[in-house]
Amino acid sequence: MIEVLLTLIGILLAATVAASVEYYRQVRKAQKEYEKAREAVEDIVLSFNRELKREADRLELVTYKVEGNTAKADASLKRVDGIEQKIAPIESKVRAIAENDESVLSKIAEVDAKTHDIEESHQTLTTKISELEEQVQKLSAVPEMKTEPVIPIRRDKAMAALTETEVIVLEMLSAEGPKTAPEIKERVHLSREHTARLMKKLYEKGYLERETGKIPFRYSVKTEMKKFLNRAENEQM
Repeated sequence: MIEVLLTLIGILLAATVAASVEYYRQVRKAQKEYEKAREAVEDIVLSFNRELKREADRLELVTYKVEGNTAKADASLKRVDGIEQKIAPIESKVRAIAENDESVLSKIAEVDAKTHDIEESHQTLTTKISELEEQVQKLSAVPEMKTEPVIPIRRDKAMAALTETEVIVLEMLSAEGPKTAPEIKERVHLSREHTARLMKKLYEKGYLERETGKIPFRYSVKTEMKKFLNRAENEQM
C-alpha cells in the first residue's frame, strides 16, 4: 500500500511539475506575441517564476523526504495535503494570469489606438505650425510704404459742413503730424467704430491723405488743407 501511495504521490508531483512546465512554456510563447507590452507582462511572469521556483524547491524537498522516509507514510500524507494546499493558490494565480493576459491584450489595443490618434494629431499640429511660420515670415517682411492717390479738395467747400470734432482732428494732425485712427481715438475720446468712420469721411472728402503700406493706416492733413486751417486761425485772431 505504501508503494501505491508513493506511486500516486510521484504521479501527482510529476503532473504538477509537468503542468507547471507546460504553463511556463505557454507564458514564454505569449511573451513573444506581446512584445509591445513585455514590460507589464514581464513583471507578472517574473513574479510567477519566483513563486514557481520556490514551490519547485519545496516539492524537491518533499520528494527527498518521502523517498528517505517511506516508513513514515502518515507524515508523508500530511505533507502531500500541505503541498496540495500550496498548489491551490498557484492554480488560482495561473487563472488570474490567464485573465490578465486578456486584459493586457485589450490595453495594448487601446494604447495602439491612442498612439495612432496622437500621431495624427502631431501631424496636424506640425502642418499648422508650418502654415503659421509661413504667415509670420510674410508678416515680418517690411512692406513698401504706399500712399493712396490724393483726392482733390473742393476749395469752395473746404471749411464747410465740418463738425467741431472734425475740425479738432484736422487741427491736431496739422500741428502734430500723421497719426493712426487708434491714436486719434485716444485724443478725441470716441469709440473705435466712430473714429474709423470719421477718418474715412475726412479722407473721402479730400481733407486727408493716408499711408496704406501697413495697418493701421496713418492719416495726415493735405498741404493745401493746412493753408485753409491757418487762414481760419488768422481770421479768428
